[in-house]
Amino acid sequence: MASPSPPASPAEPVPARQRGRRKQAELLQAAAQLFAERGLRAVSVAEIAAAASAHPHQVTYYFGSKDGLFVRAALRLLLADARRLEPIGRRQRTPSAFRNALARTAVNLPSVPLAVQAMSISEQRPELHDVTAHHLAVLFHQAAEYLSTVLDRRGWVVDRSLLVEARTFWSAVLGSRLIHSSGFGGSSSDIDLAGVLSVREG
Repeated sequence: MASPSPPASPAEPVPARQRGRRKQAELLQAAAQLFAERGLRAVSVAEIAAAASAHPHQVTYYFGSKDGLFVRAALRLLLADARRLEPIGRRQRTPSAFRNALARTAVNLPSVPLAVQAMSISEQRPELHDVTAHHLAVLFHQAAEYLSTVLDRRGWVVDRSLLVEARTFWSAVLGSRLIHSSGFGGSSSDIDLAGVLSVREG
């Protein structure tokens, strides 16, 4: 007769710090989706908390305020959206096509208006400066690394350092959107974003 199996050990409790990181990630994910769909003003803290199975006070506990959560979520969306440029750029066969494809796609990314709004909020909130600076640094380095792989693969060159090329391009993208959202007339075609990039044949 087989001996009875030993009783199952109770599950190890999840450490508080790990639970906190998990809840922060869930709040960020829920907020990013809601803000992307409806914008900052139309989304309440209670809605974000409910979508993340959290309590509203956890938003302020982890992020300081709804604005703090919005800035992080919007810039996180921008980083994810920026990755969408990469396969589009890789398909281009000439420097001109590459510059035009990146410029056309970047200015129409759905996260760009949210990122511009996030940076405007951050400007007025010193406690968010480091958050914004960190996300922008990641964006610039991510873009510079991508440019490096494309240039190596195609034998193309740029007229300045890769990091300066990346910062110049994204500054122009975000700046053009800020001008447009401020009420100035015109369209994205009025700004030569492609001309900001110096990518050319080697």
